[in-house]
Amino acid sequence: METLEFIIHPDGRVEERVTGIVGNSCTGVTAAIEAKLGSVTVCELTSEHFAQVINSGAQDTVSTQVSQW
Repeated sequence: METLEFIIHPDGRVEERVTGIVGNSCTGVTAAIEAKLGSVTVCELTSEHFAQVINSGAQDTVSTQVSQW
Protein backbone atom coordinates (compact mmCIF):
# COMPACT_ATOMS: atom_id res chain seq x y z
CA MET A 1 0.00 0.00 0.00
CA GLU A 2 1.30 3.46 -0.93
CA THR A 3 1.31 5.90 1.98
CA LEU A 4 2.18 9.59 2.22
CA GLU A 5 2.57 10.90 5.77
CA PHE A 6 3.04 14.58 6.64
CA ILE A 7 4.27 15.75 10.03
CA ILE A 8 3.96 19.48 10.72
CA HIS A 9 6.44 20.61 13.38
CA PRO A 10 5.79 23.56 15.74
CA ASP A 11 8.43 25.64 13.93
CA GLY A 12 6.56 25.25 10.62
CA ARG A 13 8.75 22.58 9.05
CA VAL A 14 6.87 19.85 7.22
CA GLU A 15 8.28 16.33 7.23
CA GLU A 16 7.08 14.04 4.46
CA ARG A 17 7.42 10.26 4.61
CA VAL A 18 6.63 8.07 1.62
CA THR A 19 6.27 4.30 1.93
CA GLY A 20 5.10 1.59 -0.41
CA ILE A 21 6.45 3.13 -3.62
CA VAL A 22 9.31 1.18 -5.17
CA GLY A 23 12.01 2.97 -7.14
CA ASN A 24 12.35 6.66 -7.86
CA SER A 25 8.71 7.15 -8.93
CA CYS A 26 8.01 8.60 -5.46
CA THR A 27 9.53 11.89 -6.64
CA GLY A 28 6.86 12.19 -9.31
CA VAL A 29 4.12 11.45 -6.80
CA THR A 30 5.31 14.09 -4.33
CA ALA A 31 6.55 16.83 -6.72
CA ALA A 32 3.28 18.78 -6.93
CA ILE A 33 2.75 18.65 -3.16
CA GLU A 34 6.32 19.78 -2.45
CA ALA A 35 5.94 22.67 -4.92
CA LYS A 36 2.94 23.94 -2.93
CA LEU A 37 4.64 23.47 0.46
CA GLY A 38 7.80 25.40 -0.43
CA SER A 39 11.47 24.61 -0.85
CA VAL A 40 12.84 21.20 0.10
CA THR A 41 15.81 21.60 2.45
CA VAL A 42 16.62 17.95 3.18
CA CYS A 43 15.83 14.74 1.31
CA GLU A 44 16.71 11.33 2.75
CA LEU A 45 16.13 8.41 0.39
CA THR A 46 14.88 5.11 1.80
CA SER A 47 15.79 1.58 0.77
CA GLU A 48 12.54 1.44 -1.23
CA HIS A 49 13.93 4.19 -3.48
CA PHE A 50 16.87 1.98 -4.46
CA ALA A 51 14.78 -1.19 -4.91
CA GLN A 52 14.05 -2.40 -8.41
CA VAL A 53 10.81 -3.84 -9.73
CA ILE A 54 11.50 -7.00 -11.70
CA ASN A 55 8.79 -7.77 -14.24
CA SER A 56 8.75 -11.54 -14.67
CA GLY A 57 5.54 -11.69 -16.66
CA ALA A 58 3.01 -13.34 -14.35
CA GLN A 59 3.95 -11.59 -11.13
CA ASP A 60 6.01 -8.53 -10.22
CA THR A 61 8.62 -8.92 -7.51
CA VAL A 62 10.82 -6.44 -5.72
CA SER A 63 14.57 -6.85 -5.43
CA THR A 64 16.86 -4.78 -3.22
CA GLN A 65 20.62 -4.54 -3.33
CA VAL A 66 22.59 -3.93 -0.17
CA SER A 67 26.04 -2.42 -0.26
CA GLN A 68 28.87 -4.16 1.62
CA TRP A 69 30.17 -0.90 3.17
